[in-house]
Amino acid sequence: MIGSVPAGAPRVGITGIGAKAPDRIVTNHEIAERVETNDAWVIERTGIRERRVAAEGEALSDYAIPAAQVALEQAGVTAEEIDLIIVATLTPDMVFPCTAALVGNALGAKDAAAYDLSAGCTGFVYGIAQAYGMMASGLSRRSLVIGGDLLSKILNWDDRGTCVLFGDGVGAVVLDHVETGGFRGFELGADGGGGMDLFMPGGGSRQPATHESVDRGDHLIHMNGREVFKFATRILVSSAERTLAQCGVTIDDIDVYIPHQANMRIIEYAVQKLKIPEEKVVINVDRYGNTSGGSIPLALADAHAEGRLRDGALVLMTGMGTGLTWGSSIIEWNGTGVGR
Repeated sequence: MIGSVPAGAPRVGITGIGAKAPDRIVTNHEIAERVETNDAWVIERTGIRERRVAAEGEALSDYAIPAAQVALEQAGVTAEEIDLIIVATLTPDMVFPCTAALVGNALGAKDAAAYDLSAGCTGFVYGIAQAYGMMASGLSRRSLVIGGDLLSKILNWDDRGTCVLFGDGVGAVVLDHVETGGFRGFELGADGGGGMDLFMPGGGSRQPATHESVDRGDHLIHMNGREVFKFATRILVSSAERTLAQCGVTIDDIDVYIPHQANMRIIEYAVQKLKIPEEKVVINVDRYGNTSGGSIPLALADAHAEGRLRDGALVLMTGMGTGLTWGSSIIEWNGTGVGR
């Protein structure tokens, strides 16, 4: 699914950004005390030096709520002015009710529509695309999109192939109507044929939880690293290229590139293939690891804090993950909403 924003369509942009990650930092050295690895090997293979890990008893909403509060404050709106909340995550507080509804209640977003979205690391891009569509059609006036995961809760900490890769973190954005700029286009897709390359077999209707399934580790992340790496290097480039072409811009027009922060080798491959200058690329995988749905909004928050999101800047975001899913978006930055 691909499309550019047609001429004359309502302009929708991001007017507020917030982020929240756990205080606890887990280094490669600490992981090496548990599994057979070392700091140099992890950095060479992934670029990750440390990641954040939530405390026992903490859940996704404990991070989604403060991240959303910062985004609302930055946007200059109250929770009551939000009428749509989307939480993109693989690790909701519980199977149901949806975390989005819990977050909306805690914020005071009275009567806002709320649902969770499961598209893995691509979830945030899916979420902003859905929110844009709702707002452009007039079904929503102002939206809150949250992307994040506490993957430490579903990691096998004895599996070197996965435990070094992932971390916890959440980002949130407010979408509002803007006078200039805004989203230029989206490209979304999925290949379910690769779904079993990155999955959690237990916990759904096909395999409900039993003592045996828990003992087998069926409720933890399973990954075919080689196949996921091949998919990621290919799709990170091709999705970006299709989106650029659909929006009628070139990579030279892009001012800020925010790729999914999965692995430094994947990012470096995409940067080389797309021929985008390194100074335009936002990278924080070394500090957070792969936070799945939180990856792109956390990097977006970093870019904002660094002053890189100036008005008029073209920002390209591309994610890919379990499903296997992928998605890209181009936005012309304008952080000032209208009609408040």
